[in-house]
Amino acid sequence: MPPVTLSDWLAHCEAMHPVAMDLSLERTIEVRRRLGLAFSVPVVTVGGTNGKGSTCAMIEAIALAAGYRVGVYQKPELVHFNERCRVGGAPVADEALVPHMAAVDAARGEITLTKFEFTTLAIARLLAQAELDLVVLEVGLGGRFDSVNAFDTDCAVITSIALDHTEYLGPDRESIGFEKAHIMRSGKPAIVSDPEPPRRLVEHAAAIGADLHLAGRDFMHAGDRQQWRWKGRSRSYSGLAYPALRGANQLLNASGVLAAFEALAERLPVSAQAVRMGLAQVELPGRFQIVPGQPALVLDVAHNPQSVAALALNLDAMGFYPRTHAVFGAMRDKDIAGALRSIRPLIDHWFVCDLPTPRAARASELAALTGAATSECASPAEALRAAAAAADPADRIVVFGSFYTVGGVLAGGLPRLTARHVG
Repeated sequence: MPPVTLSDWLAHCEAMHPVAMDLSLERTIEVRRRLGLAFSVPVVTVGGTNGKGSTCAMIEAIALAAGYRVGVYQKPELVHFNERCRVGGAPVADEALVPHMAAVDAARGEITLTKFEFTTLAIARLLAQAELDLVVLEVGLGGRFDSVNAFDTDCAVITSIALDHTEYLGPDRESIGFEKAHIMRSGKPAIVSDPEPPRRLVEHAAAIGADLHLAGRDFMHAGDRQQWRWKGRSRSYSGLAYPALRGANQLLNASGVLAAFEALAERLPVSAQAVRMGLAQVELPGRFQIVPGQPALVLDVAHNPQSVAALALNLDAMGFYPRTHAVFGAMRDKDIAGALRSIRPLIDHWFVCDLPTPRAARASELAALTGAATSECASPAEALRAAAAAADPADRIVVFGSFYTVGGVLAGGLPRLTARHVG
């Protein structure tokens, strides 16, 4: 019986290709050709190691505030698969994706696709057929062989470059930067918001003739505790409120976003008011998301040394809390020890957990790295319950380490914590 529901189709995708990750563009490009799949509106692709999701969300929010109809492909999801595809600021319905899954299946013929390749094509087809003014595509792992790179871009944005997925992308920032650089296109703007871009990334841009916009050279930002300002090649903004997405690192992302809009100004003009409104209204769950309560709850998908170091800085800037409890689950193939190095001094008690994927480290493995004050739990939800039971009202709990960890505590809705009475 052929697949009927979105869940059926996702299961069908899982079973199709012999390996879950098969870095290549040939299959995606051929099925895209058979589908006749192309975009007729400006496309922005967003790559990098950290900050991609925030950058996509800010581009989307500013464009929506300017009155444009925007489609976004972003990943991975926290809870539901259709979080990966938004139109007009809202996730599409399961039923909207089903006919595009069927179309990809019909077009692929003898070609087997990974789940990521299959679903990328289906979502791209949905976005190509929607009445949109702008399409934003988040690149997944790497860049050169990522399925999103099968589509040309009108503006590439590359966020920070850090060590992650080294088994696929290379052992250092230079190797990883070279892989990410391949989302650039000849003659098209390429925005790099990393203040110290790898040399090979810059060299690749020059080799293909991309219009490279570098942070600190072509655009820059500065600010104080109340507001910030930005200056690009031909325009500037002053007296900007800080983005609604929290954390000092978000200013780097916002600066790159404004450079992208400057580069696309002829095709996609936005007003200063749209910039201000978009940055003020942008939302993205799981990026230093603070949930008020007793204790306070912080959700962050940080999962590599660079992003966890940023999380540690942001936690340190929150002010005084008597104790900080951590709910932590992580993938075994990450640099877990390196990620914990910066945040360990801030954590008083660890609640480590198993995650529902074979790639994940077991709670017992994590406990060996976190130290004595550690409790092992079967799931993120169980770990959060245990942390809440151990916490006083004035404490805080931080949930981090993986999209699976944050998604696991959000599966039943946004938690609102009320600690036991102390007195």
